[in-house]
Amino acid sequence: MDSIKGWMESNRITEVECLFPDFTGNARGKIIPANKFLREGGMRLPEVIFTQTVTGEYPDDDSMIDPLERDMQLYPDPNTIRFVPWALEPTAQVIHDCFDVNGKLIDIAPRSVLRRVLSFYEKQGWKPVVAPELEFYLVTRNEDPDYPLVPPVGRNGRPETARQSFSIDAVNEFDPIFEDMYDYCEAQELEVDTLIHESGAAQMEINFLHGDAIDLADQVFLFKRTMREAAHRHGIYATFMAKPMSNEPGSAMHIHQSLEDMDGNNLFGTSEGGNSDLFMHFIAGLQKYTPAVTALLAPNVNSYRRLTFGESAPRNVQWGVENRTCGLRVPFSEPSARRVENRFAGADANPYLALAATLACGYLGMLEKLEPMQEMKASAYDLPYSLPRSLEESLSHLEQCEPIKDMLGERFIRAFVAVKRKEYETYFGVISRWEREFLLLNV
Repeated sequence: MDSIKGWMESNRITEVECLFPDFTGNARGKIIPANKFLREGGMRLPEVIFTQTVTGEYPDDDSMIDPLERDMQLYPDPNTIRFVPWALEPTAQVIHDCFDVNGKLIDIAPRSVLRRVLSFYEKQGWKPVVAPELEFYLVTRNEDPDYPLVPPVGRNGRPETARQSFSIDAVNEFDPIFEDMYDYCEAQELEVDTLIHESGAAQMEINFLHGDAIDLADQVFLFKRTMREAAHRHGIYATFMAKPMSNEPGSAMHIHQSLEDMDGNNLFGTSEGGNSDLFMHFIAGLQKYTPAVTALLAPNVNSYRRLTFGESAPRNVQWGVENRTCGLRVPFSEPSARRVENRFAGADANPYLALAATLACGYLGMLEKLEPMQEMKASAYDLPYSLPRSLEESLSHLEQCEPIKDMLGERFIRAFVAVKRKEYETYFGVISRWEREFLLLNV
């Protein structure tokens, strides 16, 4: 706490937002006066928070949660303290880790799940390096959920009506929003790199510099808050839904992954310029286990509209060099930068759980010395769809895969499945406009 105290005193902080991510990836926690935060050094909250669904309900199966609903002890990670740049008073935010009464990490907390996976790598003398690319849409404020989302009006007074892939002018239509976004990111030391206009109307992509998995998950977690806040201040929404509009492409979170030894040497490329055995095993692990972790990469009912019906979305577990039709793309690179891009995860995925899932798959491939399929040199879109088609199907794959349970933790899997199954059942209980329009008088 000494480093936190010194930083807060030098910046005259008056309040602290004490944060931690829930299963959805949203921020939970407390806002605490600075003097109380420094005095108490943490906060207490009930573990049952992790089993609350996105609708505010709780699953029918709560057997994995302490029946007494004991409090967790949450302690701040000093590496995560940052300004809240949009606050009126000097305010800090800091991400917390969750512990039980014995000082052990709460195994169902998303940050703990990622730490658990990284511990397997550390025991082998390996360090994963990741670089997420996050897509999102800007949309007009939508106060009635019965109405579809539409692109917002830009500086020229008109909404986008045609595809503007990689258009600089289309990005410039929203310059005031992105100027705020970049200012906020700089104040928080979020290492955002490139901003581009994606395929959809008012769809953007932000790229992050490569680095440590925990740090990058933290940055994606904070960036989502930041982008929503910047958009709100200009009267529109930023949404990370996987498929917010039926006639537009979905939004993904592509994850570039490489592997280093403890001296920083890339283990995926060879000195001759080829791919190492570890690299091929890593790809094979992603191919074998991605169906089992799809629920973590596509965690919401809406996620499967992107995967099953979306354009530019992966249909299977093929891999290829510079082949964007594959779910696993290997960019051209020097051996020192050899990596694979996982294109399965949606923008709606919890970044901690998505990173934990993809790294677990790759680790198992290396551990089991799996061999990948032949490289795909044609369009993978021409091959059959081979991923789970719904959240319910994905959850069944997840709870039946013992190696993934061992990697991510059995209690976490039980809790996650229970929460997401409850969300699926709640969604399935809603009668849609389509059903009323086409079935009411026709069946």
